[in-house]
Amino acid sequence: MAEPCCAWTAGTERNASEQSTHRTLGRVRVTQALDRVRQAARQRKKERFTALLHHLSIDLFREAFLALKRDAAPGVDDLTWRTYAADLERNLTGLHARVHRGAYRALPSRRTYIPKADGRQRPLAVAALEDKIVQRATVAVLNSIYEEEFLGFSYGFRPKRGQHDALDALVVGSTGKRVNFILDAGVRSFFDEVSQGWLVRFVEHRIGDPRIVRLIQKWLKAGVLEDGVVTVSDKGTGQGSAISPLLANVYLHYVFDLWADRWRRREATGDAIIVRYADDIVVGFEHEVMPEACFQHDARRLLGRDAEPVRGVCAVAPSGQDPPDRVWSPCGGQTREGWARQAGDLQLPGLHLHLWALPCGPVPCQKEIPARSHADEA
Repeated sequence: MAEPCCAWTAGTERNASEQSTHRTLGRVRVTQALDRVRQAARQRKKERFTALLHHLSIDLFREAFLALKRDAAPGVDDLTWRTYAADLERNLTGLHARVHRGAYRALPSRRTYIPKADGRQRPLAVAALEDKIVQRATVAVLNSIYEEEFLGFSYGFRPKRGQHDALDALVVGSTGKRVNFILDAGVRSFFDEVSQGWLVRFVEHRIGDPRIVRLIQKWLKAGVLEDGVVTVSDKGTGQGSAISPLLANVYLHYVFDLWADRWRRREATGDAIIVRYADDIVVGFEHEVMPEACFQHDARRLLGRDAEPVRGVCAVAPSGQDPPDRVWSPCGGQTREGWARQAGDLQLPGLHLHLWALPCGPVPCQKEIPARSHADEA
């Protein structure tokens, strides 16, 4: 009986080795293909990519699946990671075929809630397992393009640009330049209020492959299942899904980043720094009049006249001194405690007022920005 056991063990080890080699070769092929996309995006800043679907390969789907959390909560399909992995290659082959022949259908996301620090509930969307796989694979392809497009002060949900990198840039910028006033702003219910129509239009500025655009539209229109009812909206990106952070960064790149960078280069007087982490924005100014000039003149056009655009702007104390107590806001001077109680977030519905005036006008185009280190990116 020992001989068959040894033979079975040898066969098992050989199969495991072959699978490992297959996955390694697949990872190399994926890396090489995405590097070519990244190089094209870097060299041709204004080019629209019209043939991207073939990059959604079985190899990329496999990498996306293996990157998922094995104990993650299932979506409406009740399909777990381990169940799908039991027949992985067959499942991935079938998913790949459905995506490429247009038969893939996105399922509604399951609504769940997690507590926020202020006591409120944050809504999250838990996608079905195959939706997670296709979304992660699509993000990998699109990241190859948009990582060459996004500006240096954009952080959050980007490769190697997390919270610590944003704080690093903020500290270096505020201490290395003449920054005396800080504006802190955030978008209220951003992931729930994003205009899907404008989002798709922004995506189409660089993505010319209609099959990729249709995939994104399928996820946006799949809806959310809550209490047995599927709700479909023309707003929101489905916070919690794999594609949502990238779509949010694309949206804010065109709505805020390009405008803010142009304002800083052409209109700001004195030093000014900008750091955006997802939908939270910090802007530093040298002169006290700059926050009002920035967010009362141009930002009112961007955010809407009735919006409360900032949480507050506080004066920064010189080195070695106690920080001042006064906080500037659009409603006048307030104490720091009053600011914490009364400050409002950005109101998203007016974000596109500047574009609504010219609905057929061109989408803003990014100019090439030279590469900079984290220390200079604020």
